[in-house]
Order: sequence, then C-alpha cells, then structure tokens
Amino acid sequence: MTQTLSPGRWRGLVATSTDSHVFTILAFDQRGSYVEMLPEGSTFEDAVTIKQEVITALSPHTSAVLLDPTYGLTPALYMSRSSGLLMALEKTGYSGKSTYRLTDFDPNWTVEKIKKIGASAVKLLVYYHPDAGELATEIETLVRDTAAACHASDLPLFVEPLSYSLQTDVSKSSAEFAKQRPQIVRETARRLSALGPDILKMEFPVDADFDSDEVSWQAACSAISEACSVPWVLLSAGVDFSVFERQALIACQNGASGFLAGRAIWKECVKMSPEERQQFLSVRAVERLTRLNELTLKYGRPWTDFYQPIAASEDWYIHYS
Repeated sequence: MTQTLSPGRWRGLVATSTDSHVFTILAFDQRGSYVEMLPEGSTFEDAVTIKQEVITALSPHTSAVLLDPTYGLTPALYMSRSSGLLMALEKTGYSGKSTYRLTDFDPNWTVEKIKKIGASAVKLLVYYHPDAGELATEIETLVRDTAAACHASDLPLFVEPLSYSLQTDVSKSSAEFAKQRPQIVRETARRLSALGPDILKMEFPVDADFDSDEVSWQAACSAISEACSVPWVLLSAGVDFSVFERQALIACQNGASGFLAGRAIWKECVKMSPEERQQFLSVRAVERLTRLNELTLKYGRPWTDFYQPIAASEDWYIHYS
C-alpha cells in the first residue's frame, strides 16, 4: 500500500531523483575520514577547494549530491542547478566505545537550518545493531524523532544505518562478522524503516571479501527489499568501483531504488594535483557515474511504488501546515 506524502516531502524526493524516480546520488559528506585522505599539510581552504572541484565536475551527472556543513557550503552554492541537495545532520564519527556507538550533533546545525539553505532532504547516519538492547532502543527513538522533525519542516529524511560488531574481539572486517552481516542488515532495514524515514541508505548485506557468490548476494538484497517498508538505496562504503558496480547492479535488480555513493567514484582524486584531478573527474569519474546511472535507470525500483502525493483540491492549502 502506498503512503501519501505532504507536498514538501514529495518535492524533496522528486528533486533528489531522476525523471524515472530512482536515485543516482553522489555522496561527499565525509569530514574526519576526508581529512585523513588529504595530502599532508592541507588547509581548510584546500579541503573546500577539492570538494568543490569534485562537486562541480560531477553534480551535472547526478540526481542529487550529499554534502556536510563543515566543508560543503561552497560546493553546495556552486553545484549544478539540475542536481538536488541533501545535507548531513549528524556530526562526523561517533562517541562512546567501539561496541557502543552514539550519534552526536552540533547544536548549531539543525533541520531548520538545512531547510533554510534550500536543501531538498536531510541525511542522518546512525550506528545500529539490532541486538544492542537499550542502545538499539535509543537509536530507534533518535530515528523516529528526527523523522518527525524533518517532516515538521516538510523535508524527507534519508537514514543511513551502519552495522558494527558488539564484541571487542570480533571486527567488522572478520569472517565471523561476515556470517552475521546479512541478517543484521535485513533486520536493521525492517526495524528502522518502520520509524518514519522516507528512504534508507543501506550498506551491501554481504561482505565481498568473504562471499563472492552473486546468488547469495541476490538473496540477501531481496531479503532487504522484503523487510523494508520504504525505498532503499545502496551506499558504497569505500569499496573499489569494480566491486561497487557489481553490488549496485544486483541491489537494483533485487529491489533497490538506486545508489548514494561517494568514495567508490572519487576517492583516487583527492591526492592528485589539480590538473590530474580535473582529468580524472572529467573522464574516469564521469564514466563511473554514467555506468551506475545506466544500470540504475534500467533496473532500479521507482520510489513512487511506495509513495503518492496528496490529492489536489480547491482548499488544500487551508489544511496544509
């Protein structure tokens, strides 16, 4: 059954998607990890300039761009007018222990400010494990409350849940966690999609380092689609483009509504000279986006399968708030 969206949320999803209602979104909201990627001795101005160069070159080839408040203002002001804008709400990283991860916020950066700068949607990243007990409940409350805040401003909310290990002796990159990952990602989609987000930005449910069988990839992506009550898009998690292209294809063939990817597309260019970077962006990165766009347009599930706009009436604006 389709859900009726208010005008602002509907327009926000239209602005961040293609004409066929799938998402081909470029992510560049990295902050802490981005600084670690930069050449030694880089300044704030250098970080902004590189991000602006990437966004200027690539935003014409995307349905939207995801940016951050720290380095993203100038790129947002000079990005392609054909591309929608998402802004990250949370602070970079997390607080607490590696097995007890909390999302932090800057009190000076709010949903209302994201609305004021003209963004089309809000993105919230949370670290989530379904078996985390009270912490899982706390994160679920955060997602529900953030969705309510976004909807009060008539903005759609994209939620990005990242899985992690609850055991100090089991890393996320281990074979042991890889066995748990499909179930964790599926259950995460089931639980969080019921709390009010408009779109889920999901990690690939299978660790390609331990399972390269595309049949199991298909089954795991189908399981997300069956569990998720809202549209979902695939994040790239920094994998190499050749891996992400396969993941995006299988995700879209099995119910995803597109991608919201960053480092798989642009990560090599950060350490390049300005001349090398322009060459890379204009050729290699555009080629990557073109390929991802083609497969998303061919196989992605339209978000309009889930949503419809309010019915037009002579007095609709009287009740609109």
